[in-house]
Amino acid sequence: MAWLVLIASGAMESVWAIALDRSEGFTAPLPTIIFFAALALSMAGLSFALRTLPVGTAYAVWVGIGAALTVIYGMVTGSEPVSFARIALLTGLVGCIAGLKLIG
Repeated sequence: MAWLVLIASGAMESVWAIALDRSEGFTAPLPTIIFFAALALSMAGLSFALRTLPVGTAYAVWVGIGAALTVIYGMVTGSEPVSFARIALLTGLVGCIAGLKLIG
């Protein structure tokens, strides 16, 4: 259960990062509300996962998922360049995250 919550929390990290970008310095109301809601959910889920998972592993997985999803979102929407190297590095990142789960 902790792993599922951690994965969802990593996804929420991506949501709050994107909402933060769109909040225009907390002047746009809807992205600001989404930012704070996603931030709260992300932190609550990470906190829950830390009850049973080691902090180093949980934090690495949480950050990795958030970073990977944020970059993928950027590539899909056109705000980040798409290249073979970026895709290969993201694949490696996701592979490392999965590896932490497998050896845990």
